[in-house]
Amino acid sequence: MRPILLQGHERALTQIKFNKEGDLLFSCSKDHVINAWFSHNGERLGTYDGHSGAIWTLDVDSQSRFLVSGSADNTLRLWSVQSGKCLYEWEFPTAVKCVAFNETDDQVVCITEQRMGYQGAVRVFNINRDGDGTAQATEPAHMFNPIGSKATVCAFSYVQNRIVTGHMSGKVAIFDYKTGEEVDNNERAHGDEVTDLQMAPDRTYFITSSKDKAARLHQTKDLKVLKTYTTETPLNSAAIAFGKPYILLGGGQEAMKVTTTSLRQGKFETRFWHKIFEDEVGRVKGHFGPVNTIAVSPTGTCYASGGEDGFVRVHHFDQTYFKAKPYGEWEILD
Repeated sequence: MRPILLQGHERALTQIKFNKEGDLLFSCSKDHVINAWFSHNGERLGTYDGHSGAIWTLDVDSQSRFLVSGSADNTLRLWSVQSGKCLYEWEFPTAVKCVAFNETDDQVVCITEQRMGYQGAVRVFNINRDGDGTAQATEPAHMFNPIGSKATVCAFSYVQNRIVTGHMSGKVAIFDYKTGEEVDNNERAHGDEVTDLQMAPDRTYFITSSKDKAARLHQTKDLKVLKTYTTETPLNSAAIAFGKPYILLGGGQEAMKVTTTSLRQGKFETRFWHKIFEDEVGRVKGHFGPVNTIAVSPTGTCYASGGEDGFVRVHHFDQTYFKAKPYGEWEILD
């Protein structure tokens, strides 16, 4: 699996996302720039310029028409994927740490940071898809402040009016965003900050990664922990492979400690775990620093990882990956 190395950022990567078809890859980093790439050959399609602070988060809709991004410049921005133009900008008192589209692409949820006397807030905006996309409502359709530990990551559930959140304390919770009520929670989902939350395609289960060196698979309905993948390094990202029973994990020692750490000790690999049997089945090296974000193509043919070193590495799976029998002689029917 020879990787395609994407060099388009000058600082650490914060998030990467594939579009629904898997032919485009979007990356954002602390250098104020969002890049769009062709996933099959790593060619850069274009950049989205406008933010004046580190970009923490992005998401793209299922039609590859709109892109949303959240930044340390305290703005949430809506972009045209095709033209690269910023269509609308929402301003907040603090930085935007996480954004996500819902399944029908007509709503976006965002988390703003708890800082400088402002409470952490979760806002849901209705996205007007008519016309060119510049006519958006200034105010959120719904807003609430999670009480207790601050929320770090979020995603829409498959249940209407519900979002799933991961928190600084390691808690995972479900909120009714219309009322702001916490419907359910698992206080002990993790022992430390939840660093990533990625939904399965049907949103009935999701994976979280944490600084407590573990990733967990949760049932969306009741937040029951289905599987646990324990490593010996803090995790920054976890992704679910499509079409195969694998989980991809990435992390490594914190950036501050990396200068005194050799590559082997730093554990800067992408690690493959068997989703069902909870066994580690492989590792892919490459990054010169912690892996900050991982995304798997919806086609199941490749995955990408973004590191503290400023590089995005796209790995297209070999034939051996598709021929492997992860369940032994058993064949699982779809």
